[in-house]
Amino acid sequence: MDPLKQQFAEKAADLRNKVKAMLKEHGDTVVESVTLDQIYGGARNIRMMVWETSELDPMEGIRFRGYSITQLKDLLPKSPGGSEPKPEGLFWLMMVGEIPTAEQVDWLSAEWRKRSQVPDHVFAMLDSLPVDTHPMTQFIAAISAMQTSSNFAKRYDEGLNKADYWEPTYEDTMNLLAGLPRVAAYIYRRSFHAGKHIAPDPSLDWGANYAHMLGVPGEEFKELMRLYLTIHADHEGGNASAHTMHLVGSTLSDVYLSFAAAMGALAGPLHGLANQEVIRWIFNMLDELGTRTPTDEQLAEYVRNTLASGQVIPGYGHAVLRRPDPRFMAQKEFAEAHIPNSDIVRVVWQVFEIVPPILESLGKVKNPWPNVDAHSGALLVHYGLTEYDYYTVMFGVSRALGVLAATCWARAMGLPLERPKSITTEWAQQFLAKKQQQAAVS
Repeated sequence: MDPLKQQFAEKAADLRNKVKAMLKEHGDTVVESVTLDQIYGGARNIRMMVWETSELDPMEGIRFRGYSITQLKDLLPKSPGGSEPKPEGLFWLMMVGEIPTAEQVDWLSAEWRKRSQVPDHVFAMLDSLPVDTHPMTQFIAAISAMQTSSNFAKRYDEGLNKADYWEPTYEDTMNLLAGLPRVAAYIYRRSFHAGKHIAPDPSLDWGANYAHMLGVPGEEFKELMRLYLTIHADHEGGNASAHTMHLVGSTLSDVYLSFAAAMGALAGPLHGLANQEVIRWIFNMLDELGTRTPTDEQLAEYVRNTLASGQVIPGYGHAVLRRPDPRFMAQKEFAEAHIPNSDIVRVVWQVFEIVPPILESLGKVKNPWPNVDAHSGALLVHYGLTEYDYYTVMFGVSRALGVLAATCWARAMGLPLERPKSITTEWAQQFLAKKQQQAAVS
């Protein structure tokens, strides 16, 4: 058994026993009540699912197994001479809850290289699509086509003990993660570079090889990809793509079909399109102002006009966070270190100084600070990756790390089919009427 798989098996068995004991003693404990606002408001803030790999704190931001982004930038292994963590290290951490050694990360990089062969029919299927098919549509189709090699589907059909569901799920997870950069880069080169594909470089780690296959030159972009793939990997289980992965996976669909469904959620304008909306808004602003270096007064007036027209400022405000997103700050630190004089990056920093005070003064949002999307598009544009429609595919490659690790845990813990209870508006009206009658009698 490989070393990551062995550690995961031990950790999973230990957690299963702890959860079993906890539920035996406290299973009937009421955690919190639910309001009609929450029922009608998209189940916001209702604690109703288990997600072992990360937790979102309103003040501190995302924590992976208890570690903040800042801590992980220091603790996770890096490439020789590099400054950014390898995303393989974060995956190891999410799987077993321990910071890996450099040797363990090197093993995982090599293991994913070994598993990275993508079936020929996946590329043939992609080539059969119109070249202007949206990159996310191609990505979802390719993931679904990769399902033909699912270990879980085969083993389940043969008859598989429930206690062993996690094992073929782990194998599928490792294979899918290994092949995703190749598929994603193929879609990019096919869609935007006349199908002039770039072969993988077996000497590179997971994130750097993805950067190489995209065709963006330079060590800086490889470092950016390592950072990007790390900080976008997970954001607890309640966001739309993660929850979709959890829901579909709870039916015992294999990780290929579950992840394809999750990417359908990520493709929605209210979820994964925010980074491209941010960069479009910035360039529209610069076009209208007729300059790449607007004054603070010009920018503030444009922001106020945007808000007065009933629009939002893309990338600002978050449903949970109450401070600047640490993922935004990590990207800002990268830009300060590598490209402090980039015009587009400096505009992002200028917006960061101007927008929050305006939003606070208007009382428009509880959190006026930027989220991760407020910076990522500008970095990609600086390095020449200007095809906005592709950005969500990159987001999806990163998010695979978190949702696939969480699915391994869901299978190891034997989590059940997710089946929340719904109500009708008639039921809600009758419920309220009954409460009013009871209040009148009392």
